[in-house]
Amino acid sequence: MISMDKYYSYTDFLKAVGQYQHANESEKLLNDIYMDLFLNGIQRMQRIEELKHLIDKALDERDEKAFYTYAEELNELQES
Repeated sequence: MISMDKYYSYTDFLKAVGQYQHANESEKLLNDIYMDLFLNGIQRMQRIEELKHLIDKALDERDEKAFYTYAEELNELQES
């Protein structure tokens, strides 16, 4: 399962920006945050598509255990 280990809040961003003396460093931090969020979103979408494919395969093969495993992970991704 994909790890979404980085979480950025507005408050965290403001604290970090306050620690930087130069606008360029703040801009770099903001760009890093956006890039991380963008890449996590892409990974999440790819995993969702992969899980849908695996669920279809499990249904075709009548593999109940695999179906429930993949469906549970898909539900968790879609709820978060």
